[in-house]
Amino acid sequence: MAEQERIVMTPKKKTSNSTTLSMERKLLNPSEGKGVHVAGGEHRGIVINKDGEVGEESTGPAHLCLEFRVFLVNSTTGKHAQEKRVLSYWFKESVEEKSRAKLAQHFFKELVSPTQFPRDYVGFIKKIMKLMQVKYHEISKVEVELTQEMELDKLPERPTKSGALLFTVGSGRPQVSTEPTNKAVVATEDRVLEMIEASYPNPLSLESMCRHFESDEATIRGVLSELQLKKKIRTMENNLNNFTRLEKDQEKITIVKQMPKVEKAKQPSIALICSQYHEKVALDALMTNRQTFVRYATVGETQAYTLGDLGPHRVVVTKLPRTGSTEEASIASGSTTTRLLGTFQEVEYVLLVGVGGGVPHYTDYGRHVRLGDVVLSTPPPGQRFIYQQCDTAQITQEGMVEFQTKSWCPPEMVLQDLADQLISQQTGIGAGSSWEKLFRVAIEELGEDWERPPQETDKLFMSLGGQDLIEVGHPSPGDGEDPRQSGLSVLHLGPVGSGRQVSNDDQLRQEFAYKNGILAFDTELGSVVESVYGNRKDFYIIIRGIADYKDGTRRRDWQMYSSLMAASVATALVEMIPVGQ
Repeated sequence: MAEQERIVMTPKKKTSNSTTLSMERKLLNPSEGKGVHVAGGEHRGIVINKDGEVGEESTGPAHLCLEFRVFLVNSTTGKHAQEKRVLSYWFKESVEEKSRAKLAQHFFKELVSPTQFPRDYVGFIKKIMKLMQVKYHEISKVEVELTQEMELDKLPERPTKSGALLFTVGSGRPQVSTEPTNKAVVATEDRVLEMIEASYPNPLSLESMCRHFESDEATIRGVLSELQLKKKIRTMENNLNNFTRLEKDQEKITIVKQMPKVEKAKQPSIALICSQYHEKVALDALMTNRQTFVRYATVGETQAYTLGDLGPHRVVVTKLPRTGSTEEASIASGSTTTRLLGTFQEVEYVLLVGVGGGVPHYTDYGRHVRLGDVVLSTPPPGQRFIYQQCDTAQITQEGMVEFQTKSWCPPEMVLQDLADQLISQQTGIGAGSSWEKLFRVAIEELGEDWERPPQETDKLFMSLGGQDLIEVGHPSPGDGEDPRQSGLSVLHLGPVGSGRQVSNDDQLRQEFAYKNGILAFDTELGSVVESVYGNRKDFYIIIRGIADYKDGTRRRDWQMYSSLMAASVATALVEMIPVGQ
């Protein structure tokens, strides 16, 4: 009888708390015998090889690995045992390397689909084999390692995102977070301060806050009074119902009716633009000889420029008053940038510095961007863009996703070439890199609130469609060490993307990122980059410290550290620019 392709399951290794099984595609015609079971009926083509070898086994390291956890329920005690599962993939030679990650993730998502998640160990292994047999013919072998980690009296409470799913095996159905989707926005000190900081340098009116919060006016006034007593905000002299941020070095801020003229010798040659208040604070902390000028506008946007020195260079820093996907925010951001470059006409270099959302690569450590890392915008291989904004995404009749985009790339790659030189410091230097040293200097001024959060707070979840999530492990570096475990950031070179539609949809976001090589997302600064390009500034770069896995605005706990790390990397880059160029 001719050989047929079959999926053969073979036990590989067993310890007191772990089991490893191999499911491999093989051409053979085995007969039923000791230790070998050949399935029939709906499972025809599957072979269970309990204690012997069937055919030759492939060798060589796995092409990709993916780790996740499930919680097994003991039907007798009701307790949960946390189990780690690692899937290792081998692909056929015909599968291109760039296609492997997408295939592996699609396989995984179908394997752990919430509607058909295997409820027991046997069902889990059986589903892997059936997926390989029926649908994923490009995969030649899957190895699964199951490790019992700990016993729990109850399930952990994360993820807390509404609708998020925590997988359990052995219970009737997965548990789902019951956190309400639409909470009433109550005015608290943190939320009011965040709103005032977002509006900076524009003052924020009490009327605007009353419209935004569910709390009554008296409650909001009480919160504002507390913030004033703590010297975090102040009222405007001409309107006591308008509020703005009180800065640490308020004595160095000059209120002007017109921006003063700066003599040519002291004109800044480098502009740094940020969009969130904590990004500006981080940049200010690294500057010396700084002085801020603020011109409040009765119509339009307030102008606020901080002049100072970064290394040997004179620079100017400004914060955009509004960012986001609205037309109003886009116009305001573009106008602010145009006004900045018109006011300081000696500026040659422009750096957009702040936080962003990282693009995780679930199976490849080398391309995996994590919280606290920094992305410097450079073109992907064979392409000519450093920033790409997705305006719309639609599915074609063939089921493919089509993205409408606009891209930008500086005509001169001076800053990108310097970034390439800077990133070479990562090898072997560790905490001695220029940006880590600058970070430590800035921490002395800003305090411990800006320190790196604990590494265990960097949780990675994969979207399975809709609001269903599963927690997966970060890919490991193999035999090497991960600098993040020592509290260090990792720098990456690659393009930055934006677009509300792709940022908010995990599936579209991943598709868009992988298709175009995007490593990070931010809050739609296309109008800013367009203004830089329109003002014929040939040298510009975007630098994003990773604060979440969306667009940088979702997780407060990593924002301050990631802002300061982005500012430190930007300063290290500025110091590399030759004086007089």
